Amino acid sequence: MILEEFDPSKNAVINPEMIVKKIEDFPDVTVSCFSRHLFTNLLDFFKPEQIGESHSATGVVPIYKVEYNGEAFALYQSFVGEPACAGLYEDIIAMGSRCLILLGNCGVLDKSIEDCGIIIPTEAIRDEGLSYHYAPASDTIKVNIRYRDLFKEVLAEFNYTYVEGITWTNDACYRETRDKVNKRKEQGAICVEMECAGMQALCDFRNTDFFQFFYAGDNLDHSEWQPRSISGQVRLDDKSKIALLAFELGIKIKRYLKKSNQAHNSDGH
Repeated sequence: MILEEFDPSKNAVINPEMIVKKIEDFPDVTVSCFSRHLFTNLLDFFKPEQIGESHSATGVVPIYKVEYNGEAFALYQSFVGEPACAGLYEDIIAMGSRCLILLGNCGVLDKSIEDCGIIIPTEAIRDEGLSYHYAPASDTIKVNIRYRDLFKEVLAEFNYTYVEGITWTNDACYRETRDKVNKRKEQGAICVEMECAGMQALCDFRNTDFFQFFYAGDNLDHSEWQPRSISGQVRLDDKSKIALLAFELGIKIKRYLKKSNQAHNSDGH
């Protein structure tokens, strides 16, 4: 089976470092989202400083540095779809990123999940192709192990409710048939999106930290598709407030990493 041909070698024919130069003092935590409307709102909220860019045949993606509550973060807009999303972040890892917090919309497979409700994935069904180039073949991959509890602290502090569970990563959005939806629900999936499994596999392979959360959009748990807030312009103020939770998590991650480094240095002495 071609999907079982995982090669663990870190050295490929083309490596990101051949294309992208490392950026000095790159922020240790990076935040990204998919929606152009949401990303534009974030740029308006901050005073962004462009520190780099990624080039591809489809154009240039600027990489910014922003400040939130006295802490520096990298910020960029991710591509929708796993191969493009992962390829772009490969470039950003080469620039110096060591931790990515990624947020975006998802479809729900459980109609009880409210519109724009926050979802924390715990495991991703690998119904895609990219993750099999970064991890041995399996049906699922564990996600968000390291920082899940920190994010729950953030949600409690800002009075947000959430659900957590299995996500279905599917790279063919127009092939989510009713039979497949029902099968994934039987496997425990509560939502569907297009990037989580591959991004977790990529970050595990590159030994970088990764955390992803969703805000619920369209509903597939109905006799007919319900778009709800899938449009980027719908409930944009709510989505913008949710996006700031990523930076709150980033501050907690920075403190966690600082304590871990201090403990490591103390043990070293």
